[in-house]
Amino acid sequence: MPYVLLAVAIGAEITATSLLKLSAGFTRLWPSVGVAVGYLLSFLLLSLTLRSVPVSVAYAIWSGAGTAVVAAIGMVVFGEPVSLVKIGGIALIIAGVVALNLGGSHAG
Repeated sequence: MPYVLLAVAIGAEITATSLLKLSAGFTRLWPSVGVAVGYLLSFLLLSLTLRSVPVSVAYAIWSGAGTAVVAAIGMVVFGEPVSLVKIGGIALIIAGVVALNLGGSHAG
């Protein structure tokens, strides 16, 4: 169950970050509300996850997955340039998350 909460927290963080782009510097109401709700939900669910998952593992997954997916969304949805360096960076993020998971203790 804690990893389900973590997955939903990641989804909320990804949604909030994507809406941050659409909020146009918090000048558009509904995307701005979505940012606030998304981040609030994300941090709430992350905090609940930390009851049973080590912080090093949970935060690595939360931040790494969020960063990698938002980078991909930026390239696919928002038309940001794609480069081998960006793809390599995403691969390194994923490798780092995997390494922390392999080296961490899993509870729950």
